[in-house]
Amino acid sequence: MTLTCRIHGARDLRLEDTGVAELGPTDVKLGLGAGGICGSDLHYFQHGRVGAFVIREPLVPGHEASGVVAAVGAEVIRVKPGDKVAIDPSHPCGRCDYCRGGRLNLCRNMFFLGSASIFPHAQGLFAQTLVMPERQLTPVNEAEISLGEIACAEPLSIGLHAVQRAGGVFGKRVLVTGAGTIGCMCAIAARLAGAAEVVVADVAERPLKIARQVGADRVVRSDIDGATLADRFDIALEAAGAAAALATCLTAVQRGGRIVQVGTLPAELPFPANSVMARELDYVGAFRANGEFDSAVQAIRTRRVDVRPLISAQLPLSRALEAFELALDRSRSTKVQLVADQDLLN
Repeated sequence: MTLTCRIHGARDLRLEDTGVAELGPTDVKLGLGAGGICGSDLHYFQHGRVGAFVIREPLVPGHEASGVVAAVGAEVIRVKPGDKVAIDPSHPCGRCDYCRGGRLNLCRNMFFLGSASIFPHAQGLFAQTLVMPERQLTPVNEAEISLGEIACAEPLSIGLHAVQRAGGVFGKRVLVTGAGTIGCMCAIAARLAGAAEVVVADVAERPLKIARQVGADRVVRSDIDGATLADRFDIALEAAGAAAALATCLTAVQRGGRIVQVGTLPAELPFPANSVMARELDYVGAFRANGEFDSAVQAIRTRRVDVRPLISAQLPLSRALEAFELALDRSRSTKVQLVADQDLLN
């Protein structure tokens, strides 16, 4: 048995002892290293759903995680006991038309950890002990790279994919709306890709301070100085998932520019089709990641990027409810992570 965080419905998070899967020949048994609480985890916690994905059975949340190898199956060759690993939560089928066309993130049969998009649900990673297929693990054995940093590979892959969907940002002026974890990862990714200028806009001071620390050239309070952003940018990455943030993007990009929708917007939102048409704007979506996970791991393990400013707190799994409440408070947190409960390891 292992201590597991499970969401039974809106505001119904429980810590329960659950069974651990049998170790198959290509499986790896892990101890939880660190697991980041994501926006989708918070939606499941607050509302019992993320958009159309409704919890219909107890759901183990969590898809941003690292682990430490405890045991390996007989046919495992890439990792060994004691290794630190990044866990890729995405498992596309590899057979459907989208997978064959190279768009793995749009797989018709996607198994994405910590998601109620299918039933039975794809159980996530917020458990003391995990069993994962070897194919979803990437070893990271640099001693100086922490388990918390490794767990940031998945959100960084989201930022990398958003920049890829922007169609090339080298030498371009880029605006990112929303300075939460994903917005900051978009800013990091734009900087990695050679953007000439990266500006991050938000309505709160604390996240903007973090955006500065991870490489934004300039930060702007969009609720106070949003007018200064008008008609200045080639590309906007909308990571706030708010109608006001999208409105900022629509006025900030120059004619012929591109807006990438990264954040999840409210379901009932009038679409500004006339502005898109008259200014010949490209408006595209970016959903999860499409093969960028290993690039994200490599960027973190070599410290080409430093994600440490984003990690605002780490709490043991036994304090999961407290961690979720903290993660909801943007005035006190950016990325809150759950870590192994040491009392249970002794």
